[in-house]
Amino acid sequence: MAVATLLRGAAPGRGGPAWRWRLHAVPRRRLAHSSGRFGRDRTGRAAWACFLLDERSLLRVRGPDAAPFLLGLLTNELPLPGSPDHAATPPVRAAYAHFLNVQGRTLYDVILYGLPGYAEEASGFFLECDSSVLGALQKHLALYKIRRKVTMEPRPELRVWAVLPNSPQADQTAPLQERAEATAILTRDPRTACMGWRLLTQEEGPALLPRAQLGDLQDYHTHRYQQGIPEGVRDLPPGVALPLESNLAFMNGVSFTKGCYIGQELTTRTHHMGVIRKRLLPVRLTGLLPAGGVSPGTAVLTASGQAAGKFRAGQGNVGLALLRLEKIKGPLHIRISESDQVAVTASVPGWWPVATK
Repeated sequence: MAVATLLRGAAPGRGGPAWRWRLHAVPRRRLAHSSGRFGRDRTGRAAWACFLLDERSLLRVRGPDAAPFLLGLLTNELPLPGSPDHAATPPVRAAYAHFLNVQGRTLYDVILYGLPGYAEEASGFFLECDSSVLGALQKHLALYKIRRKVTMEPRPELRVWAVLPNSPQADQTAPLQERAEATAILTRDPRTACMGWRLLTQEEGPALLPRAQLGDLQDYHTHRYQQGIPEGVRDLPPGVALPLESNLAFMNGVSFTKGCYIGQELTTRTHHMGVIRKRLLPVRLTGLLPAGGVSPGTAVLTASGQAAGKFRAGQGNVGLALLRLEKIKGPLHIRISESDQVAVTASVPGWWPVATK
């Protein structure tokens, strides 16, 4: 598969005008998990950990009207790829964005990949979304398609991997480079540097990267919760979450200079008012947790019992909560029963802009 993403022989001078999609199925061999932080091997030599994100799917959008069509629906500018005429392996550009409803609330969070245009059939965009809403996203796009020349198709043969460093020295000891070639698309995660890289491939992710091993998916979710990164419908309930309260601007997910898009009015007005009283923050829970964890929407209370916000989602003793900023410095808790409670400690991520800390 070549990117031209999944074209084989699509490089200039090969195959002539009759390029065809020829997907080569790669058997999904059993992957062995490794031990250590982010899946580090026992000798400590693995520089990168690869996490297979089965809960993320890809939707390909292409056609002459693909770019203006998506621009009218997304909060951000499109990631336009480099020209294939000026580079042997033109980079795939990535961007983060939300689809909003007409009330300005988040429907779906996506990572977009702009594909180099070797040929019309190979150009366009991949939209990475929560697997559980893939069908709903397709219907949402079809609702606004009208007469535009746009084709939308799921790409179930491609798998999404997150790639995180095992140590701060990973970039020096086993550097990665953005690429779009026959076996993979590799690009930096557009949300924040602490989320590493994104890899799209049919093959085993660790086999494609230098000094990489398979990581435990729970470690990936623990890491992003600690960093305050929401992902998918559990963290961003459709029709409930507000994009700026969900730190969309901090994650490079919204443009305030682009043209109009569905749900823009509330987002733009909130931005220009400059007042955001609640934000999605990483939290740590201390105490005896219920067997099934804390339920989404559970109230977070101050020491005096006043409402400080709501727990959104989490894993183990870490998670995300939508909290009033003026309440986060004091002690907080979640009431588990009439007699039991769990302490809640909120933190401000280090990657946030300095002015907001």
